[in-house]
Amino acid sequence: MTAQLDRLTYRFTAPPVSGVLSPRLLGVCAGLAAAAFLVFCVEVSVGDISLPLTDVLQALFGAGDPGTRLIVHELRLPRALAGLLVGIAFGVSGALLQTLTLNPLASPDMMGITQGAGTAVVAGIVLGWDGGLSIQSLGLIGALSAAALVYALAWKRGATGYRIVLVGIGVAWICTSATDYLMARGQRFQAQAALGWLVGNLNGRTWDQIGPLATAVAVLVPAALLLGRQLRILQLGDDVARGLGTRVQTVRVAVLLAAVGLVAFGTAAAGPVAFVALAAPQVAQRLAGTAFPPPVAAGLTGAVMVLVSDLVARKLIPDTELPVGIVTGVLGAPVLLWLLVRANRAGSGG
Repeated sequence: MTAQLDRLTYRFTAPPVSGVLSPRLLGVCAGLAAAAFLVFCVEVSVGDISLPLTDVLQALFGAGDPGTRLIVHELRLPRALAGLLVGIAFGVSGALLQTLTLNPLASPDMMGITQGAGTAVVAGIVLGWDGGLSIQSLGLIGALSAAALVYALAWKRGATGYRIVLVGIGVAWICTSATDYLMARGQRFQAQAALGWLVGNLNGRTWDQIGPLATAVAVLVPAALLLGRQLRILQLGDDVARGLGTRVQTVRVAVLLAAVGLVAFGTAAAGPVAFVALAAPQVAQRLAGTAFPPPVAAGLTGAVMVLVSDLVARKLIPDTELPVGIVTGVLGAPVLLWLLVRANRAGSGG
């Protein structure tokens, strides 16, 4: 009996290699990393003065002529890095939330986190509640506050993924309504300033905005990977997880903090870029053939989505640079509809 229990415990706590580091998953991650680097270089090469990719590569590694290095490092690299890091942050965050809640529709867009950031920014612009804080700081405070409210309202001798999703949807609508009211109350120039951030925008990114986001990604993505084993145990149910020695609520709070921190810093840097956190994990999961969205593949998929969307936004209309959130919204909406239709056909859509 003891031997059977030991084998059962190993099966639950150490899933087969095919589900974690399978050759297919490694190949998908390598391919996505190569695609992200290629699109990143193309993003840097595009502008009023087009640069050959060879010149871009030389400038990235400190070579080439001084003029090219100036254009690359000071004018274009912050925007491209912002797109890369925002995509990684949103993709990993979405993967964590969808795995934690066992719901493919769970994402910061659907759970009130990005809406909370938007409400805080609009309140600061329209009501003058910024207290000297930047838009990025307001977005960070709003996202963290919304996440704390969701978890507090979902708590009932613990917080399950199901309750977190339902409460998050309610908080999202409350924040959206508050934002709409503030937009209607504000002056026209205030509404325009708020709208430019609310749709998700990479225009005018600077190194000052890259630093906090890069630090958050460097700290929270490895933390999310370390939590992966415990997160997989939670999928067995709270009772089984407790029987295997897992502190269920501690793990759940840690995963939520990592997910919310990533999306909070990403939203603070570029605004609530729509649908990336929802679509990237689902695309990555199907590419990798895993049971749950793999965080690394989801982050790389998010990076490719954001960078490609920004290229489209910059070139779709001549002499006009659209906010990247408009393009990701157009691309992500069909993914949301597909997920809803798939869930309905599977009998889990209500």
